[in-house]
Amino acid sequence: MAFRDQQKFLDYLKKFESRMERKELEDYKMFVKRQKDDEDFDTISMKRLKELYDKYYTSVDKSKFDNLFKKSNESGN
Repeated sequence: MAFRDQQKFLDYLKKFESRMERKELEDYKMFVKRQKDDEDFDTISMKRLKELYDKYYTSVDKSKFDNLFKKSNESGN
């Protein structure tokens, strides 16, 4: 995984620091420190970071926006 992915995951997880359990928060803080040192994460660390990200990531329900982008057929074209 690239440095950019690490940064993306950490930036997203920052919003959820207050909701994290103690162990998750300790891991997150360790990841942030390692990121500041410009370290590339090893496979195990990246896997753990991805697990945290997946746990807190909620995808946007795009079906809510369908009514905003529907074309009306009333124009006659």
